[in-house]
Amino acid sequence: MVRHSVYFWLDPALTDEQKASFEEGLRALFRIDVVAAGSFGKAAATPVRPVTQNTFDYALVLEFDSVAQHDAYQVHPEHGVFVESFSPWFREVRVFDTQF
Repeated sequence: MVRHSVYFWLDPALTDEQKASFEEGLRALFRIDVVAAGSFGKAAATPVRPVTQNTFDYALVLEFDSVAQHDAYQVHPEHGVFVESFSPWFREVRVFDTQF
């Protein structure tokens, strides 16, 4: 299994309507056929500690049954639609892929 964790820092000028549109875009990624499972959320209001990074706006976690399915997701047209639609709103994106 591959867990694809993506952290987004968005343009702070986005409206609530734009943020809702972004969330719908995240949900659409779950429907891509090679995605085994998915979820997203916002940074938790946990206590600040030296090792805690909670300045991001959204975290997306997708799971794939194999590296091949992860790779197919990366070139899937719907993934491309998400990137094209929302990347102008990204200030920063960090990706962490983990294989289990």
